Amino acid sequence: MTISKSNKGISRIDSGSTHGWFVRGYKNGKTYSKLFSDKKCGGKKKSLQEAKEFRDKLSKKLDKIPAAPRPRRIVSKDSRNKTGVLGVCRTSKRAPNGTVYECYSVTWRPEPGIQKCTSFAISKYGEDKAFELAVAHRQKMMDKIFKKKSPLKNKKKVTKKKSK
Repeated sequence: MTISKSNKGISRIDSGSTHGWFVRGYKNGKTYSKLFSDKKCGGKKKSLQEAKEFRDKLSKKLDKIPAAPRPRRIVSKDSRNKTGVLGVCRTSKRAPNGTVYECYSVTWRPEPGIQKCTSFAISKYGEDKAFELAVAHRQKMMDKIFKKKSPLKNKKKVTKKKSK
């Protein structure tokens, strides 16, 4: 059964002694709902009409409520991560002259919807130093974003995960 656009947000309930149209609207994680009983409204058609009127008023009311900002998620681990430090990965890049080089890439999100990245070349710094610089840079960016200690700060020395 497909729902026409004219009945968007309206569901029919025929269960036990309950018969009517159920209107639902959502805003900022909160649900607004009301049941329009066939018996109280004077029939199936009248209850649907009242449900549509209520839905339209509710929609206008919900449109006036400003959207609440979404809270930032703090992710502390990811099974796909091979270095052991979230936001730091070992990768290869191609330079503008075509040379391919290995490096540790660092990514972070200063604000929702924006991603920044930088990298530290292994040929320039060496394997361990490039990794340390990448971790330190990631930590610096996390501290800037959250203006407090992030989970990396509490560890004495971060070491890479061993590859299997």
